[in-house]
Amino acid sequence: MKGLILCAGRGTRLHPFSYSQPKTLLPVANHPVLHSCIRKLREVGVHDIGIVIHPSQVQIPPLVGDGSQFGATITFIEQKIPLGIAHAVKLAQPFLLDEPFILLLGDNLLMDSLHGLTSTFAHAQSDGAVMVSEVERPQDYGIAEVKNGRLIGVEEKPKQPKSNLAVIGAYLFTKPIFESIASLQPSARGEYEITDAIQSMIDRGYHIAHVTTNGKYSDVGTIDRWLEANRWMLERELGETYHVGATSTLENCNIVGPVLIGEGCHIKNCRIGPYVSIQDGVRLENCAHIENSILLEHSTIQDMAWKVTDSVFGRSSHLTGQSADSIGVFILSDKSSMRLPAVKREEL
Repeated sequence: MKGLILCAGRGTRLHPFSYSQPKTLLPVANHPVLHSCIRKLREVGVHDIGIVIHPSQVQIPPLVGDGSQFGATITFIEQKIPLGIAHAVKLAQPFLLDEPFILLLGDNLLMDSLHGLTSTFAHAQSDGAVMVSEVERPQDYGIAEVKNGRLIGVEEKPKQPKSNLAVIGAYLFTKPIFESIASLQPSARGEYEITDAIQSMIDRGYHIAHVTTNGKYSDVGTIDRWLEANRWMLERELGETYHVGATSTLENCNIVGPVLIGEGCHIKNCRIGPYVSIQDGVRLENCAHIENSILLEHSTIQDMAWKVTDSVFGRSSHLTGQSADSIGVFILSDKSSMRLPAVKREEL
């Protein structure tokens, strides 16, 4: 069995951070999302992995390498025009050949293992399998219709959903998927939809099994979902504790876990946490309180009397505060700088 991870999306909802690097490389608990996808495949014994990238995503190959750091072999496949998931799978056919394969979306984080997906596929003797989860707004997802325990339909973002079971970005396919993709027409949004390909397989009499997950998952496609994924990943890895890199220094600090601090950081007179990821080389000094935030490499915050929450600080960004007593939400892009003016309490 092979693996395929799709990374060629534009990531427009994560601007400005996806300007400088693909969203699949954005860190959650200080690890790129893409690394999590690779590890999920390795957990179920998949070692031959294809990664679909856009030619502009030059940062991905050096970071992933040949896959040896994961015990895998990596093949990169270019998708020059983002025409949808099914189109990307079609481009990967020369790599996948006739083998079954697990398909993951490179900006998706899954709490659960893929063992449920692979075992369901095997036990049902099916032609494919999908992972589904109950959602609150089914009209925002590809929705599965299940009757008598069998998947009978899949529809992308339906106006009148037939269930609340969303297909959440983990699939297992066999060779017939390529015949279905070859018959597709672009959807209203100009893409070749994988949900249409799955429906085509069902219509042609193939059996697509499904497994329901109750574990957390997140499409790291917006700032809010990025922060949400960071919260539950920190909680899973650290509980209520915190971890500080061996080369980082803390002086007169109050750390409320879960908090993850990378290497080479200098933090003084600060309260940090809970739910804060701090990457390498960050400098924090005289910060009243930072919580539920992500600080990328070499960012700096100084003299911040504001409570900073629900914020993301880009690489080498710089925030300086003045006397104030309030709560601030900040989104600073890479290499940006902001100095807050002094604020009197009666002005807040």
